[in-house]
Amino acid sequence: MRTIKGPAIFLAQFAGDAAPYNSLAGLARWAAGHGYKGVQIPSWDARLFDLAKAADSRGYCEEVQGILAEHGLALTELSTHLQGQLVAVHPAYDLAFDGFAAPEVRGNAQARQQWAVQQMKLAARASRNLGLTAHATFSGALAWPFLYPWPQRPSGLVEAAFDELAARWRPILDAFEEAGCDVCYEIHPGEDLHDGVTFEMFLERVGNHPRCNILYDPSHFVLQQLDYLSYIDIYHPRIRAFHAKDAEFNPSGRQGVYGGFQPWAQRAGRFRSLGDGQVDFGAIFSRLSQYGFDGWAVLEWECCIKDSEQGAAEGAPFIANHIIQVASRAFDDFAASGVDQATNRKLLGLG
Repeated sequence: MRTIKGPAIFLAQFAGDAAPYNSLAGLARWAAGHGYKGVQIPSWDARLFDLAKAADSRGYCEEVQGILAEHGLALTELSTHLQGQLVAVHPAYDLAFDGFAAPEVRGNAQARQQWAVQQMKLAARASRNLGLTAHATFSGALAWPFLYPWPQRPSGLVEAAFDELAARWRPILDAFEEAGCDVCYEIHPGEDLHDGVTFEMFLERVGNHPRCNILYDPSHFVLQQLDYLSYIDIYHPRIRAFHAKDAEFNPSGRQGVYGGFQPWAQRAGRFRSLGDGQVDFGAIFSRLSQYGFDGWAVLEWECCIKDSEQGAAEGAPFIANHIIQVASRAFDDFAASGVDQATNRKLLGLG
């Protein structure tokens, strides 16, 4: 068993153009002031981080770590959620996702995809230079538009999509293997890797690659009505990153999982600020600790009701109160009989 590290916070939802949210130093001071001990950095946000520089300069990486250390913070992981999304984009989403890419490759799907792969390889080198062992990202999606299709999917369509997805990711996984860092795919609706079955389909196609792992976020399982505790039981060997994010699901006679095209506040399933939803975090922290997860508990704040500042302020103590300091000795040691192997054999009638 291991004690989970934390609390930490993903900075993507808090970065902005006004101080203190427009620089890494400002956000570090802000996060530390709320009681966080670690931060997950969105690698695409140039206000906070220079990914290309981090890939090539250990000196720059030391500067980044120094800024965080000045406020008592550690870097938990880098995130490439936006770049990872662009590794595989179905044409139906070309316009929607084009803004995630660098301006010079927008409007050119092939160039954009090549840019995304290069970004991922830069992230592998940057993670190595920063001494990180886990990396947070999305898988992208080719099959997602055919999730619940009419007319029915043609035979072999999903298989072809996952073959292609694996082929695109295999060189990236190899780059992370060289860097000694796990790729942790956030299992998320909208991605081809959105539940256990789809992760297994992908894992098989990348040859059970040792760097193909999971970012566990229970909120996405609540919205799918998937058993998020059993998920830990099944996939804990591959869970290498953890977003602490809450959600609730309140179906009615008018809508359910699909949400009826409603805005977040009117959906049956919606993300909530940590502690305001239905996720059983006591059980989650117990299971992760039991199975030896020794990564970080990282707040990813998303809520359609509560203000982000209140969510951030409440998130650190919530996580801290759920972290279990795992036992260093058995609770019933006081009753240990101290017998030896010979006595054990006698107790069993073995002479």
